[in-house]
Amino acid sequence: MALAAVRDLRVARAPATADELVAFETDVLAGFVLARAAAGLSDATISSDVMHLEQVRTWFGRPLWEMEPSDADQYFGKTLRDAAKGTRLSRAQALKTYYLFLELRHKIEVHQMTGRVVECPIDEMNRPRGRQQARLRIPPTAEQVNRLFAGWREELATCRKFAPAARNYSACRLMSEVGLRVGEACKLDLADIKWDLGRFGKLHVRHGKGARGSGPRERMVPLINNAGGPCAGSSRMCGPSSVTITPSVPLLPSERKNLDGSAARVGDETLRAALATAAERYLPDWPDQVTPHVLRHFCASELYLAGMDLIAIQATLEHAWIATTMRYVHVPGTHVEDAWIAGQQRAATRLEGLRR
Repeated sequence: MALAAVRDLRVARAPATADELVAFETDVLAGFVLARAAAGLSDATISSDVMHLEQVRTWFGRPLWEMEPSDADQYFGKTLRDAAKGTRLSRAQALKTYYLFLELRHKIEVHQMTGRVVECPIDEMNRPRGRQQARLRIPPTAEQVNRLFAGWREELATCRKFAPAARNYSACRLMSEVGLRVGEACKLDLADIKWDLGRFGKLHVRHGKGARGSGPRERMVPLINNAGGPCAGSSRMCGPSSVTITPSVPLLPSERKNLDGSAARVGDETLRAALATAAERYLPDWPDQVTPHVLRHFCASELYLAGMDLIAIQATLEHAWIATTMRYVHVPGTHVEDAWIAGQQRAATRLEGLRR
């Protein structure tokens, strides 16, 4: 019995020329950028990945699909040995994502043109270690923050420029009460205050931070924890006439104007500087710098101590993971003892009910 002839269905082709490889590598990178944009990643994230890939490509001197694990050992073990941990992690992640794209989209083409089988050079042996935990930010106590804002509020009566001073005060109060990021606060419009939604009104945050490099994410933040006060104060400073003239009026306007005469938005550095100055003046006993992000930690801690559960705090702060929210909650040193006493009191109440 004769053996049947087996025919390879793959297209046989001659090895690619140098010019063809250069053109192919350019097309692959362009396809990678388009695929990441289609996935919803922000332009900044995509640019960062491309920058990391170009850095590795410059060091390697050849197309990245030719890298071997030994090359990755050399690069991350020697060239990036003293680099910042975040740089090493970001570069390794960009390289792994690029290789995943190659395997899914161009594995056969690379093999036909070069004879190589695409395989990521970063494996379990040389993978950079996990991300370092963010620096612990212990916020001031409620008494200290109240003292800060009380002194700041009294200063408004005698300050030289009331409008910008009141704007900075209201913005920082808002960040401490509902945990807004400083960038989110700067991008708020007057129309983003929805007084008729929910029980307390809501704030439409249109430019929330995206998770894993995605674009801005929207959310509705209830005006709980007396957050309606700063919003109402900022609304009065904007004036009722501006709403009818311009559809988009910044809730926190700058003293400067845009080219068309409309109000510009306050910058985040202005709010950071104002908060730091007020903390230096009215909170001199606090050893660390008070930043908008510290106020975000303060908000999470106060909401938790007031009885709000972690899931609700996570939604308020717009965290992708509950573990992140747990790192934002800081409780006083007596919290364990207080919780134990409260538990004993609840148990005693139940026993008393059974006796009756």
